Amino acid sequence: MKSPPDSSDAELNAFDAVCQRLAGFDDRVCTEWADAYLTALAAGPYRVPIDEWLPRLTGGSFERTFADPEDEAWARSVLESRAKVIASQLDPESLLDSPDELRLQPVVTLWDDELRRELADQAGAEAAELADMRTGALWAEGFRDALKDFQLHWPLDATAEDEALAVFEELLEHVLVLGEPDDSETLKDHVARHYPDGLPTREDLLDEACFAIQDLRVWWLDHAPKPPSRHVEAQPGRNDPCPCGSGLKFKKCHGRV
Repeated sequence: MKSPPDSSDAELNAFDAVCQRLAGFDDRVCTEWADAYLTALAAGPYRVPIDEWLPRLTGGSFERTFADPEDEAWARSVLESRAKVIASQLDPESLLDSPDELRLQPVVTLWDDELRRELADQAGAEAAELADMRTGALWAEGFRDALKDFQLHWPLDATAEDEALAVFEELLEHVLVLGEPDDSETLKDHVARHYPDGLPTREDLLDEACFAIQDLRVWWLDHAPKPPSRHVEAQPGRNDPCPCGSGLKFKKCHGRV
């Protein structure tokens, strides 16, 4: 079986470098957050063009961060390259062919106590900051922020059945619950309903979120709203009076070729 596409180490390093520079103007932006933002766009029913998502992802600071034309072109290509890789990982045909394969490969820090202590020693992080260092939390935040920014690109079909809408909500829950603190009632309720046999690790929740996003991409195949039908008026015959009221035949007026 062919492995799903992924960014090379060099491409991921470039993506990280772009995100770090953007963070100087918009502290929302970090590599993990941006990766999830692009993932949310790729999981939706429509392809969003880069000229539409780039200003929102960067908080309008892209041109200030990369003022030199060559630098700007490089940064744009780096972000677009990562977006294309994620879109390929969420290719619906491949997902349908291998529904049990985890294709999505997110950029996420896998936090543990040792890594938290190491960071605390290096950066002097306080206890409150350490508590926020949860695997998948930043990633869930990026996904959620993209949903807010592009909610019009995720329009639910008003004719969809309640059961289908319930599936949609449950799939989203698997992703967004990653942002919940370990002691939150929302997370406890989620675990009780979906993990009756034992407490999952944060990595378990992350894997489940990735599978949910893959299922979301496939869900849209059947439930994306249909575009409104266009009503085209019948064109007059060539020898009929022109509808503009000129008194001339259509072929002598607006029907000229």
